[in-house]
Amino acid sequence: TFIPCGAARAFACVVDGDSFRLGERKIRIRGIDAPEREGACPAETALAARSTAALTGLLNQGPFVMTAARGDQRDQYGRELRVLTRDGRSIGDALVAAGIAHEYRGKKLSWCP
Repeated sequence: TFIPCGAARAFACVVDGDSFRLGERKIRIRGIDAPEREGACPAETALAARSTAALTGLLNQGPFVMTAARGDQRDQYGRELRVLTRDGRSIGDALVAAGIAHEYRGKKLSWCP
């Protein structure tokens, strides 16, 4: 069971709308960028809370598959980059379709008006 990181000590927790932890592993969902929880405008902070809750809910819906892409196994912060799927459907795409993540296109896009 995933919970938000920081709420309590947990093996599985969600950092924000595009990253989570499994034990000592830090994992970022490849191909998306979610709003930042800190240091952002109020609109982005509110969306960050929604995206974190949504990712927590999606991860808790049952087993999922994590797949590494060739070439970029880790990001600049050392997090494992993984595509997450359940029943052949991308969890990252579900977050983008819900409007609480962007497709990652090489740089962060603004969530602020």
